[in-house]
Amino acid sequence: MKSLDRVGTPWDFLDAYRGKDFSGEWPTLPEMFRIIVSRYGERPCFTIYEPDRISYDYNEALKKIEAVSRALRDCGIGKGDKVALTGKNSPEWAVAYLGILFAHAVVVPIDYQLGSGEIERLIRVSKAKALFVDEEKYDHFYGNPPVTVSEVFSLREGVGRYVYQLDGPAFTEDRPVTEFDTAAILFTSGTMDVPKGVMLSHQNLVSDCYLAQGTPFDVYSTDVFYALLPIHHAYTMLAVFIETISTGAEVVFGKKMLVKNILHDLKAAKITMLLGVPMLFNKLLAGILRGLREKGIVVYGIVRFLMEVSGVIKKTFGVNPGKRIFRTILDKASLSTLRTCISGGGPLAPAVFRKYNQLGIDFVQGYGLTETSPIINLNPIEHYKETSVGKVLPRIEEKILDPDERGIGEVAVKGPVVMQGYYEMPEETSACFTPDGFFKTGDLGYLDRENYLYLTGRAKNMIVTEGGKNVYPEEIENEFQLFDEIDQILIRGYVRNKKSRLEGIEAVVFPSPDFFKDTGAAVKEQIKKRVSAIISEVNAHLLPYQKIEKTTILDEPMEMTTTKKIKRGTAEPGRRLADVEDAS
Repeated sequence: MKSLDRVGTPWDFLDAYRGKDFSGEWPTLPEMFRIIVSRYGERPCFTIYEPDRISYDYNEALKKIEAVSRALRDCGIGKGDKVALTGKNSPEWAVAYLGILFAHAVVVPIDYQLGSGEIERLIRVSKAKALFVDEEKYDHFYGNPPVTVSEVFSLREGVGRYVYQLDGPAFTEDRPVTEFDTAAILFTSGTMDVPKGVMLSHQNLVSDCYLAQGTPFDVYSTDVFYALLPIHHAYTMLAVFIETISTGAEVVFGKKMLVKNILHDLKAAKITMLLGVPMLFNKLLAGILRGLREKGIVVYGIVRFLMEVSGVIKKTFGVNPGKRIFRTILDKASLSTLRTCISGGGPLAPAVFRKYNQLGIDFVQGYGLTETSPIINLNPIEHYKETSVGKVLPRIEEKILDPDERGIGEVAVKGPVVMQGYYEMPEETSACFTPDGFFKTGDLGYLDRENYLYLTGRAKNMIVTEGGKNVYPEEIENEFQLFDEIDQILIRGYVRNKKSRLEGIEAVVFPSPDFFKDTGAAVKEQIKKRVSAIISEVNAHLLPYQKIEKTTILDEPMEMTTTKKIKRGTAEPGRRLADVEDAS
């Protein structure tokens, strides 16, 4: 393993191109891509398995991107114009994204899982003049384009004006784009009454992808990233897509969030960098541990003992023996080529963090928001802390506003990764900044002496108990991540006394479908008893004021975001299976 005392920074190489290929501190995304093409033109760039491998190297990708930019300019799209992009993860999505930027326009990535009506609303809010869309929704938008849209392009061959078939005459670079110009507008939620469009500049996105590598977090041109989560989301867009093209690495686009497809792609593509959300990593780990248990208590006990030894060696001496010790296990799980896993988009249980590292996989977690491009904290691979979401990135300032007796307060951040503001919402933009220019994240946490951040929850989700204690739901939810019987859990406050409005703590649970195959009374009683037992087990480890007093079991799942987080305002969409009072 490399020493933390690395010489220079991962972005030092840009000095050789400054003044010639770009001016200023950071290149724009098109300038960065051209620089990387000049360095790694023949290396694989965009790849997909359909099911056979289709791949384009950097030189080929650049030609397609430039053709798209010429077509857009020929249609009258120019500097600052908005172009919407909505579709499944694919090389075509990536080519369209960069083609929009090469045309000096602003890209508006939109969640493809939204309904056509909601997508149309976001297009109108952003005033997009053109749209790239996948085949399922192409006919709808081509036949009924939003009022602002004059051109509709397809991301699928054989449907409409296909992105790879676009081209136009060369255009002159009038009014060049700078690093301070807006590159993308990302909507934080498609279900809000008034959607907020986060404006991110070229500087925001380019600086974030390189500063994240300065934790240190090594990325090589030989790495293979896996774009599995929806690519319109800031996390995948930056940490997978842009991170890849900033280093000359390869990105493989995952088509479906199905375990069978994921395992196929991991093995066939020899993925080295896997970025995901806690749910994905929980399921992969649960599958490994379940397979070990099936081999018998002796084998399981030996492997778990070796995992503990491996973890101690790695943490203490900086040597990673796990990859050799557990090669057979990792091979079977299609994880043997993985070099690094990064979890984001929500809190990860420290036990999960620890077990991956014990198995020999460098596993870290990070933290950020769409408004911060998004990464602002990342655990250094060689000095990670399992209960922390990571160290503050270089050139970024973080502070805690109004800390309580535990040092917990709202996390605020300042630096080159912080957004330009919300699109055409000056009042909302002003409200989320402090007088000295720090962005208020809305998340609660504290910093240690080494500038590592520990999150405790969202400010708006905090529960205040009768004794005046602050309870952070996310801290309690983390305790349930390794219970296979629970598919979803949400901790919230409920009114214990209507007169005094005192709050108690409630757990809303949707059991795993594996335990939900029948609706008979006997099965319902079995689920109720098991969930009650799990609640009691967790309560035994919680502080007195954190204990769960009420449990609601649902027979339908709660609505989730595209990064697999429960939408906290939709906790009970269906019938209750049972109510469980727990006074332990």
